[in-house]
Amino acid sequence: MKKRRNDRQQAGKGDVLFLAAVILLAAFGVVAVYSASCYNAEVQYGDPMYFFKKQLIGFVLGLAAIAALSFADYTKLRRTGPFALGLSLVLLALVFVPGLGKSNYGATRWIGVGSFTVQPSELAKYGFVLFAAGYFAKNPARLRTLKGALPVLVAGCAVCVLIMLEPNMSVTMCVGAVMVGMLFLGGISKKALAAVCVPALLLVPVLIAAEPYRLQRLSAFVDPWASPKEEGYQLIQSLYALANGKFFGVGLFRSRQKYRFLPFAESDFILSVIAEETGYIGVVALFALIGFIVYRGMRIANACDNFYGYMLAAGVTLVFAVQSALNALVVSGCIPPTGLPLPLVSAGNTSLVVTMAGMGLVYNISRHNGAKKFIGYTAKQARKPEF
Repeated sequence: MKKRRNDRQQAGKGDVLFLAAVILLAAFGVVAVYSASCYNAEVQYGDPMYFFKKQLIGFVLGLAAIAALSFADYTKLRRTGPFALGLSLVLLALVFVPGLGKSNYGATRWIGVGSFTVQPSELAKYGFVLFAAGYFAKNPARLRTLKGALPVLVAGCAVCVLIMLEPNMSVTMCVGAVMVGMLFLGGISKKALAAVCVPALLLVPVLIAAEPYRLQRLSAFVDPWASPKEEGYQLIQSLYALANGKFFGVGLFRSRQKYRFLPFAESDFILSVIAEETGYIGVVALFALIGFIVYRGMRIANACDNFYGYMLAAGVTLVFAVQSALNALVVSGCIPPTGLPLPLVSAGNTSLVVTMAGMGLVYNISRHNGAKKFIGYTAKQARKPEF
């Protein structure tokens, strides 16, 4: 009787440390966006608080999304997977409709009316996770074969193709990595997983060669100083920021690279500004917090009593983990430059609100973990990995 009472109390409380870490990182992002954007915002919009205000609004909306999703019955989302995927595909397709699609720097990645814009690829990542989690939970046993996993593969490839056409190879890589990760967590066999991964890896050089700008970025990655004022410029400026930060940084709000030397300082390359201002110590602390969120998210998934909750929590956490890793690799020059924000930190309301909403779902699952709710197959029956 005492154990059941403790289970109910745990179910109601949830993983408060996970939730606190998510809110802390998002709040730090608001400060970081102000620091990285204040000069550029004053020059471009006449208001040094322009990006800060937008990020603050996104933060408040994200808190509202967390509150709304933390106390709902997440198991009811299981049937919404096909709808979430279908809506994601429609929104991705609307990007190419004249008048609705918004272009910037040669890429059409947004839809909007007037000043209101939405980036469908940010929604599509989680739409795919909802679909895959629901499909996996229906009958995990069939996912151990390539044939059984085919609907998830088709859905993931459809999302990737539409995002690639924008073009946006970085988010395509993110969705592809999440798809492979969820197949692995769903219990797919090693042979079937290899049959998915090998062709995908062979396709990467073909996709790079298909677009001249990707070849130019690859060349700049190999030797950025060969074109220091063109393709190599952004990476060089990022490396200057990282080097200038040294061990303790130059101090908060005192970055030099944000004075229009480093392009996209408030969004894709905000980590460079953070590194310059807070140094090695600050970056280690930041990624310790990110790693803590990933660790607690996977623990929440592993502790779940039903396979749907397990896959949903793991999928959302995977999106966050993969995107954080890719952003860090780009900023540090470990992989060719691609446009991918640092989740919960970079400027961008769509990314911020959707990511916080996803984290609200993970926290919701942690609140129900002690309630012994069984949805279809249990986690033990599905042979999930331990974290």
